[in-house]
This record gives sequence, structure tokens and C-alpha cells, in this order.
Amino acid sequence: MVSPCALFKPRGAAPPPLRVQRPVRAVLSAALRSVRDFPPPSLLPGPPPPSSSSSPPTPTMPPTAPPVGLVLLLILGAAEGNLSRDVSQPTTSDETVVAGGTVVLKCQVEDPDDSSLQWSNPAQQTLYFGEKRALRDNRIQLERSTPNELTISISDVVLSDEGEYTCSIFTMPVRTAKALVTVLGIPQKPQIFGHEQPIDEEKIARLTCRSSGSKPAAQLRWKKGNKELKAEGTEVVEDSNGKTFTVSSRVEFRVTKEDNDAEVTCTVDHESLQNSERSTTQKLQVHYKPTAKIEPHPQYPREGEKLQLQCDGQGNPVPQEFLWEKEGSDAPLQLSSDSILIFPFLNKSDSGTYICTATSSMGSVIAKYNLDVSDASPVPSTSSTYHAVIGGVVAVIVFLLLSLLIVLGHYLIRHKGTYLTHEAKGSDDAPDADTAIINAEGGQAGGDDKKEYFI
Repeated sequence: MVSPCALFKPRGAAPPPLRVQRPVRAVLSAALRSVRDFPPPSLLPGPPPPSSSSSPPTPTMPPTAPPVGLVLLLILGAAEGNLSRDVSQPTTSDETVVAGGTVVLKCQVEDPDDSSLQWSNPAQQTLYFGEKRALRDNRIQLERSTPNELTISISDVVLSDEGEYTCSIFTMPVRTAKALVTVLGIPQKPQIFGHEQPIDEEKIARLTCRSSGSKPAAQLRWKKGNKELKAEGTEVVEDSNGKTFTVSSRVEFRVTKEDNDAEVTCTVDHESLQNSERSTTQKLQVHYKPTAKIEPHPQYPREGEKLQLQCDGQGNPVPQEFLWEKEGSDAPLQLSSDSILIFPFLNKSDSGTYICTATSSMGSVIAKYNLDVSDASPVPSTSSTYHAVIGGVVAVIVFLLLSLLIVLGHYLIRHKGTYLTHEAKGSDDAPDADTAIINAEGGQAGGDDKKEYFI
């Protein structure tokens, strides 16, 4: 295969003459003039003639020429300062990209010297030669191509894309620049191990958090609730692909009953996550001893009533066995999974101290209740209630009748009639006759019977 150099420069061609930059020529000319203009020793003026005075002559120092070595150093320094800046040398920059992202590779040159730029991958496969695609990979695209710049992009970057990419310009000699592409492996969501079985209180919990696929190796941190936990140790193992790592972290702490249902969180920190985080949270299950208390229903029991004593057992696991006893009694009253002791009909003899023993796999606990049966409350009979209802109804009826009579009497008093006889009607003393008739009681002696009329 013919190298790209052969397309532009013939093999064996003589290298182009070294072009001395203008600043170098200026320095050389100035140095040569200083040496050339300095007079030779034969033309230097001699000592002045002796004076007539008695004072000794003052010695005169002849001018000295600048050292030739110093002049040469100045010339070489100026030439090196200008020649070290190769305007045909391409420049690149190292890049870091997250796996799955896109990386942009830019190559620039100040003076291309009529040559083209080329990008090649770590396997020395040509990607782009100028604006011409050389490798059939749709992930690689041309972003910009000018005589002074060649920029390409690689999308959906994978770990195998990592390495040194080379930008070349085919001058004589060929000039190259390297760009190191670093691909970051994204860590997987962490997993927590060691919480599968409940932990007994006052025992040591040992948990392990693991995350794989990170490059470089990730950092793991622990929290219980809002409190940071210090890791006991961290282990880093290279994955089978030889590029990424699996990180494991261990934590140990003593648990109490308050840690039941507490949340333990493992978080992975990595530069590829870009201000985000990946974490896993698990709830602890802690077994602890039970507690119990006795609740009466009703609250204040009386003789003759029904009473239920409930033994309320708490714990993890919850108590499943309840033993009822009466203090001072030899035989237990009840042993079952039922936490309720029932008294269908309370008697005074039921008074005393009752003991409930609640048992779980974590142990037993005792609760006591002092029962004091009060006297029976007077309860009205059914017949008394019936009579009271009838009495109430009769009282209402009597009240209504009395109210009606009072209203009727008041009405009659306000609307009295006047009585006139037929004989008195039309006479001049009719008012007196009215009064006489009204005040009359029965018939008058010796008088005739008179008929009375309401007017």
C-alpha cells in the first residue's frame, strides 16, 4: 500500500532548504555589522603625548570589541528561539469521555505547507484523510475540514475506543501529534448483601456493598438513616474484560431494637456520573424481646357485667403464645394463642391479680393487672320503665286538657251576651230592663213568667 506521503512528495526527494525566519536574519545582520564596524587595533589611537606638567599621565583604556563567543551565542539563541516554533507542527488535546457519549478530536496546524491532515486510531487505521472518510464506521463523522484544521467526532463511545489517536501532516519530514482519549466506565447500581436474614438485637450486623463496571474504580460510602457509617474495608477487583473494576465495601455495627426497619444506604461516587449518584437502600429487620400490657374492657368492671382482659404483646416477632394465671392460684387459667381472657359474668370472687405471660422466639415477658370488681349498679326494671312511660303520656294529656279549658273560659268571659224581654224592647228604660233581667234569679214573686232572648 502506498503511504499518503508518496501522494504528495516523491520518494528520495531532497529535503527543502531550511528557511531562516526574518527575525533570525535581522539578528545575524546586526551582529555582523557590529563586528565589521569595529576598527582594527592598528587604527586605534595611541596614548596622548606627555604634558609638561609634573603629574603622571592618566592611563587610557582602549575600546574593546565584543567577544566573538558572545555574539555567536546571541545568534544561536535567536535562531533556536525561532526555529523551535515549528509552524507546520500540528496540535491536539487529550479528551475524556463517558462510555456511550461522544468525543470530539480536533487537530490544527498554523502552516500546512500545502499538505493535508489525517486522523488515525490507536490501531493505526486511518479514520479521515482531509475530508475523505477512510474507515467505514458510522459512529465517526467529519465535523470540520480546512487546510488548517481537521475535526472529527466519535459517538456511542465504548471502552475499546480508548487509546492514543494520531494526527499527521505529510510534510517533509512527516509531523504528528498525539491525543489520548480516556473512556470512563459507568459503575452499575450497587447491591447490598447480608440483610437477607433478620438480625438479633445486640448482635453485629455485617453488610457488603458491591458495584461493578467502573473505570477507574469507583468509591462507595454508607449511611444508616442520616448518619454516616465508616467502612471496615474496600476491595477492588479487575473485571474479566480487563478494563473495568468491581468495588466491594464492608461495614459492621451493633444493632438495637431501634434499628428495626432502619434504612441502610450504599452510594457509589464516580466522575462518570456527572453530579448524579447511584444508590441502593435496604431496611434492616431486627429481632428483639417482646413487651406486653393488659387492657380491660370495660375500663371499670362491675359485678354482673362481662369483662375482657386483653394482653397486648409487642415485639419482633410478635408473641404467639399467651399464658393466663391468677396470683395465688395453682392451675393456669388459659394457655393459647388467644391474647384475651373473658369473664362472662363477673363476681366479687373474681377480684385479684391476673398475670399474662407473652412468649415469642426471642423470649417471654410478664404483664400484671389488678382486678377490683365493684358493686353492681342499680338497673331499672322493665315494668318500672313501662309505667314511667304511661305516666308521662297521661301527664301530657292532662296538661293539654287544662290548657284547653283555660283558653275556653277566657274566651267566654270576654264575649258575654245581653238579655232583653219582649216587653222591655222598645221602651225608654231598656238599659234598666237589661240589667234587671240579667240580675234576676229565677222568677219574681207574684210576677208573670217572661221569656228571655239574647240580643
